Amino acid sequence: MLKNDLFLKALKGETVQRPPVWMMRQAGRYLPEFRELRDKYDFFTRCETPELAAEITVQPIRRIAPDAAILFSDILVVPRAMGIHVELKDNLGPIIPNPIRSLADVHKVYVPDVNDTLGYVFDAVKLTKEMLNDEVPLIGFAGSPWTIFCYAVEGKGSKSFDTAKGFCFSNPAAAHTLLQKITDTTILYLKEKVKSGVNAVQIFDSWGGMLSPVDYQEFSWKYINQIVDALADITPVIVFGKGCWFALGEMGKSKASALGVDWTCSARNARYLSGGNITLQGNFDPSRLLSPIPTIKKMVHQMIDEFGKDKYIVNLGHGILPNIPVDHAKAFIDAVKEYGQ
Repeated sequence: MLKNDLFLKALKGETVQRPPVWMMRQAGRYLPEFRELRDKYDFFTRCETPELAAEITVQPIRRIAPDAAILFSDILVVPRAMGIHVELKDNLGPIIPNPIRSLADVHKVYVPDVNDTLGYVFDAVKLTKEMLNDEVPLIGFAGSPWTIFCYAVEGKGSKSFDTAKGFCFSNPAAAHTLLQKITDTTILYLKEKVKSGVNAVQIFDSWGGMLSPVDYQEFSWKYINQIVDALADITPVIVFGKGCWFALGEMGKSKASALGVDWTCSARNARYLSGGNITLQGNFDPSRLLSPIPTIKKMVHQMIDEFGKDKYIVNLGHGILPNIPVDHAKAFIDAVKEYGQ
């Protein structure tokens, strides 16, 4: 039995004393102990070594004590498992030297045996669960098929992903074939994560906001919803679409347990657009953690007042930035724990 199940209660929509809190990218570069490991081991070594991934996952639990842990990994382990070569370059982010630009390229991509190709992630889940010792729940995650597609086709990060979008519009059959392969792999991957012990999963649609509302339905939501439908009976699923406020109505009708909201959408609008019944997660601007600590605490309490304490998970509207002081991150967590006292 979990000693702290506040996060899972919020996902079920139960009444709580206070909302739970965690932060996207909480196991990350703002922590000095993370930076020590980063200086010793390259990125994919950290992802692929269960002992390192587990240690990085529990670092923020020890340091700032959020109500949930999220497994240290990366959305790009999935395309790597599908035969797409991914490199991570300092200050450049992910690079795919041979991006997918044709139907022939799509045919080379395969749906793998996830236990063969991603077994290290499942080992990391099991080890992390041991280290957490039932203190808090563990979240597993994956990128949305559209977001993975963007990197695979563009070949690198982008402000607009015009190449990826252009591939969808000029070669829709090939695009849908690739999106379906990513979807099938992601379903297998997340199901195995649940078997290994995660308590919930989150789908990150980082680049969904690049699409128009109509194109979003065709090239992103359709595939996310397949994942939600495949997982909803075995675990709570959170969907976080950055810049996707226009899709909250459709998302709210799905089997998702919660929807993440970025800081560009107010609590009132998010409740209204999502239909008012689903748990929401978010949506503090990560840059706001550079505010003075009293300001952070005041703003967090205002945010909870606006969302309401029930059917709500306090989080940032995107990942924590590397330059946030640890005591400011802790103040964010502590502000939630002090709410209503």
